[in-house]
Amino acid sequence: MNYYIYLHGFASSPQSAKAQDMSDRFAQIPIKLQVPDLNAGDFSHLTITRQLKQVAAEFPNDSVPVTLIGSSLGGLTSTHLAQQYPQVQRLVLLAPAFGFLSHWLLKLGDAEIKRWQQEKYRMIYHYGEGRSLPLSYDFVTDAAQYQEKILQRPIPTLILHGKQDEVIPITASRDFMRSRPWVELVELDSDHSLGNVMAEMWSEIYRFCQLPGSSTI
Repeated sequence: MNYYIYLHGFASSPQSAKAQDMSDRFAQIPIKLQVPDLNAGDFSHLTITRQLKQVAAEFPNDSVPVTLIGSSLGGLTSTHLAQQYPQVQRLVLLAPAFGFLSHWLLKLGDAEIKRWQQEKYRMIYHYGEGRSLPLSYDFVTDAAQYQEKILQRPIPTLILHGKQDEVIPITASRDFMRSRPWVELVELDSDHSLGNVMAEMWSEIYRFCQLPGSSTI
């Protein structure tokens, strides 16, 4: 028996297209896919540390292995959970946000980062809410401590990443895989949303996780 948890991305929600699609496909097997709301009713004070604590609190008793399926920042969070908790036995990462801060802050530019730091909050468009919400600069300072170099636990890992990803370049996943032989990378003809390859992703997840039922759902 495995326990499956889906971690949505940054400024997203359990109602995202990928989260809903995965939940529906798991339900037809049938397996319950847990999809916690990582906004926790307070997006303004989101941190990776808070996400780690929130998801770990949802783990079942220690005898049940956990499989984490993480999208974008949820993928990055999943890898750090797997590093900290031996109960996590398998990872599926959808366009994981490796190097998230460097990619994101580079686009903002030094002046905007400095302004955010001084004003403490910055308005961020939240796709799940459909509106802009303030986000504390604490998110940045907290995220800086979660470096990929510490992720060395050899756990079966499947990465699904779009070759046209405009948010997190596929080179980030290629670099992560290169020094970790336990990681399998499947490159897809898609962008960061992976919206056009849902069926293809499900087929890969079904195979990798050795799920019951049919992969043609």
